[in-house]
Amino acid sequence: MYIGTQFRARHETDIRQLVQLGVEHVDVTPEEHWTEWTVDLLASIREQYAKYGVTVESMHIPLGSRDAFHNGMPHVFLGPSDERERELDGLCEIIRMASEAGLRALLYNITILGHLRTGPRYGRGGARLSSFNYADLDQSLPEFEGGAADADTMWERIDYFLARVVPVASEYKVQLACHPQDPGIKDYEYRGVARVMGTVAGLKKLVAMHENPYHGLNFCQGTVSEMLERPGEEIYDVIRYFGSRKKIFNVHFRNIKGGVLDFVEVFPDEGDVDMLRAVRTYKEVDYPYMLMPDHVPGIDGEEAHQVGFAYCYGYIHAMIQAANEVTTN
Repeated sequence: MYIGTQFRARHETDIRQLVQLGVEHVDVTPEEHWTEWTVDLLASIREQYAKYGVTVESMHIPLGSRDAFHNGMPHVFLGPSDERERELDGLCEIIRMASEAGLRALLYNITILGHLRTGPRYGRGGARLSSFNYADLDQSLPEFEGGAADADTMWERIDYFLARVVPVASEYKVQLACHPQDPGIKDYEYRGVARVMGTVAGLKKLVAMHENPYHGLNFCQGTVSEMLERPGEEIYDVIRYFGSRKKIFNVHFRNIKGGVLDFVEVFPDEGDVDMLRAVRTYKEVDYPYMLMPDHVPGIDGEEAHQVGFAYCYGYIHAMIQAANEVTTN
């Protein structure tokens, strides 16, 4: 278990800063459209970071959580169409390229509604906090433009997707890591769409489908906490469930205040989850990969995003060191 990040370096100074901050493992996704990806492109990104001793071990498939319907592959989780088949063919080719370029994992989302939030709240010193309150969610929006999809329909589409991509991932030995839907809204539908990846039960069902060592989770601890009534009490057993089954391929390590249907994202040291206990739980189940910051509260000043992430890197270093301490008498 070690620190990582999905922060994309803007230039080589950013890469040097990552090394200076003790971050030597990263997830980096090409800026080019996925139709322009090649093995040489992926390998060149790895080489750019390797010059500084940083390992690019994963990247994101273009199935994002923000505005997913308009992302690079908008048809993968819609109904049957020629476009869906072309995009799935493209995904299988990306898996092959990732393997040839030496990547360990590909991260992705199963969502067609994207990332849902309501108005921001404010934390210590006026830090801007990403927030969600189901009671404030705009219910006046029309049915999703790609068509309604109840739970059975979404599971049919997920099953079709996994049947296509998991055998290819297994063949090329590339882990496929699915991010939970953010946020979970229990078993409710929104705009006619069921968010089946927004509950722990849904995640358990996902990893049991087409079971394979290369099929698992990008375990967003913050998002999973958002699914729970009492995250400060419940999250550790959820980590144990998936971690003991070797289904966690990456961890987004962030904290929240609140719980299902009403929460704010906060700095890791001030939320409801005991983050040291969480790290000790990952250690207990022999989780072997990255712990990375995810969403960081908005702070003031220049390079605010970088400063916020730097704070989180230091915090994660401290948590890993504390979890690795052996008490002696």
